[in-house]
Amino acid sequence: MARLDAIERLVMLLAKLPGIGKKTAGRLAYHILDSDRTYAQALAGELSRLHDSLSRCSVCGVWTETEPCPVCADESRDKASLCVVERAQDVRIIEEAREFRGRFHVLGGLIAPLEGVNPGDLSIGKLVGRVKTEGITEVILALNPTLEGDTTSLYVQKQLEGSGAVVTRLASGLPVGGDLEYADRLTLSRSFRSRVKF
Repeated sequence: MARLDAIERLVMLLAKLPGIGKKTAGRLAYHILDSDRTYAQALAGELSRLHDSLSRCSVCGVWTETEPCPVCADESRDKASLCVVERAQDVRIIEEAREFRGRFHVLGGLIAPLEGVNPGDLSIGKLVGRVKTEGITEVILALNPTLEGDTTSLYVQKQLEGSGAVVTRLASGLPVGGDLEYADRLTLSRSFRSRVKF
C-alpha cells in the first residue's frame, strides 16, 4: 500500500469535519499551503492548544476559557429564563441573534435510543436541579425539530412537571427537520418571539 503524502493526510483529517467533503477538504488544504507560513503555524498552534484552553462551564455546559462562562457570569441577564439547547455551539448561534437575554443549559445531545443515547447520558438531571434551585420560571426548549428533538423535549417537559416553571418551545420559523446551526438571525428572532407553551 502506498504511503500517503502530507497533503493527502491533511485532506483526510479535514474531510472528517462535519459538512466538509473530500473536495472541500482538498480546497482547504491547498488554501493553507498557498497561504503565508505564519497563517498555517497560527492555525496549527490554535488547534493544538484548543483542548488545553477550553473546558465546560460548570453551570451551563458551554465551552469556555473562564469559569463560569461569560454568559453565566453576566449579572444583567434574566435569571428567571433558561434556554435549553442540544450542543454548546447552539448557544453561540442564539447569542448572535441578540433576541434572548436569559441564561442557557446545554444538554450535550438528544435522546436517541437507536444510537445508544439515553436520558441518563444527557445533563437533564442537572437541568431539573437548576430549575428547582435557581428560581427559573420559564424553560425554553430550543431543540432541533426532529424526531430526537421532539422526544427529548417531551422527556424534559415531563421531568419539569410540578417544578413551577412554564415550559415553552421555539415556534414558527424553524423548519421541521432543520438545524439551528443553519438558521439565519431573522428566522431565529421570529422563533423566539413566537414561542408557545409546550
